[in-house]
Amino acid sequence: MRAPTFLFLAVAAGSAMAGEVDVVDAEARPAGNGTWRFSATLRHADTGWDHYADRWEVVAPDGTVLGVRELAHPHVNEQPFTRSLSGVRIPQGVKRVTVRARDSVHGFGGRAVTVDLPER
Repeated sequence: MRAPTFLFLAVAAGSAMAGEVDVVDAEARPAGNGTWRFSATLRHADTGWDHYADRWEVVAPDGTVLGVRELAHPHVNEQPFTRSLSGVRIPQGVKRVTVRARDSVHGFGGRAVTVDLPER
């Protein structure tokens, strides 16, 4: 009966070793209708449904979350990967935002990227 316990611990340890998700690049473009389109490139050692990059956010300097891109599935064989988010409203006076990402085990905590917004 020890083999199943060992197997469980080995799988759990492998999942935890994938580490946190990093944002390796991000960019913003005005969409022309008062909103912005963001693209974020993420890197994470997704292991499957038990541990994967599951979300990224656009965050104002005061901590307000301005946009959220949910990631619906693991990207085990697609690293790094880029996804976009349209329709993000940026308040007047905000000249830079942070793009941060989360994984299903560690939450937020990997590398985030600060994006300077072009003049509007």
